[in-house]
Amino acid sequence: MGSMGNSTTRGDQWTFLTNHARVLLAIARDPQVRLRDVAAGIGITERAVQIIVADLEAAGYLTRTRVGRRNRYTIDPSVALRHPAEAGHPVGDLLGAFLHREETPDGAPADPRTAAEA
Repeated sequence: MGSMGNSTTRGDQWTFLTNHARVLLAIARDPQVRLRDVAAGIGITERAVQIIVADLEAAGYLTRTRVGRRNRYTIDPSVALRHPAEAGHPVGDLLGAFLHREETPDGAPADPRTAAEA
């Protein structure tokens, strides 16, 4: 029988979602979220979140609107996922997979288009 290895092996460090997906999910949950709060929730630096938001904005997944002293983010759920293997699926499918079981404050199921419609 082979050794299972220790907790610092490469196999223990990978995850299914990228930080780009995590940032987009955080914004879909709260379109007015502060980037420092996104960073804290994910466990990355605020600067890393700023770079990811810029990437997502440049690729058309979201737009930023200034509302007073805060930003409001609007997600376009129709933009296709980037990898060729998933290019036939819009990002809204990914968001829906994670958000459909979460509930909004009024008890209604979350809708991944909520941020896009606001």
